[in-house]
Amino acid sequence: MKARFDATGNVIVITGAANGIGRALALACATAGAQVIALDVDDREGETLQDEHAQIEYSHLDVSDRAAVSWVFADILRRHGQIDGLVLAAAVQPRVPVQETQPHTWQRVLDVNLNGVVWCYQAALPSMIARRRGSVIAFSSGLASSGWPGASAYATTKAALTAFVKCAAKEVAMHRVRFNLIAPGVIDTSQYRTANAGRDDAHWQQTIGVGVADDVVGPLMFLLSDAASMTASLLSRDFAYPSHDDA
Repeated sequence: MKARFDATGNVIVITGAANGIGRALALACATAGAQVIALDVDDREGETLQDEHAQIEYSHLDVSDRAAVSWVFADILRRHGQIDGLVLAAAVQPRVPVQETQPHTWQRVLDVNLNGVVWCYQAALPSMIARRRGSVIAFSSGLASSGWPGASAYATTKAALTAFVKCAAKEVAMHRVRFNLIAPGVIDTSQYRTANAGRDDAHWQQTIGVGVADDVVGPLMFLLSDAASMTASLLSRDFAYPSHDDA
């Protein structure tokens, strides 16, 4: 059975869209007909993404800045009139042992990975409630339950997001707004390579496998689509099977 997604007429907002999974999803949604608003702090990559498809527009946004989030989302709604899907992919994951973690590092991870989700959700939610439709997706991680050396701040935010999403989703279910989580598994992105150099990368390659960003696009498109009737759910990719080229 082949899945085909038609996003014609939809407006999809993606944070952390300049690289990795966010970038792959932005291109897929635009190809499916959506107007994609790509948000990130990496202006160089964001602008090259915008150049790749006429249906993608890029804007600079640091999701930890609540005032900037409010302004950018208000501008999106003013210009496009709606937000049908919101994918919250912006994240940072420094690798630092707990005893060496500086306050500013800990706070930055919380501000981007957790607070940034809350601010963007708050900014998009009223328009979704008014239209009685919308799909929001946040990212969890297997590290939220398993832990990993040096990943305490990152894993803490991902565990907290699970609780946040499950609560928030049940507050708005009666408005037909869906809020779900995805744990994409281990995916080869520039952020992954920075955080998992050397023995860590070898471990993931030899155990659960390392996928590519496009592997996550199908599950994300499903969660954005009307076919996904669930809310307050976690969709998890626990194992990366070999690509066709490797089989």
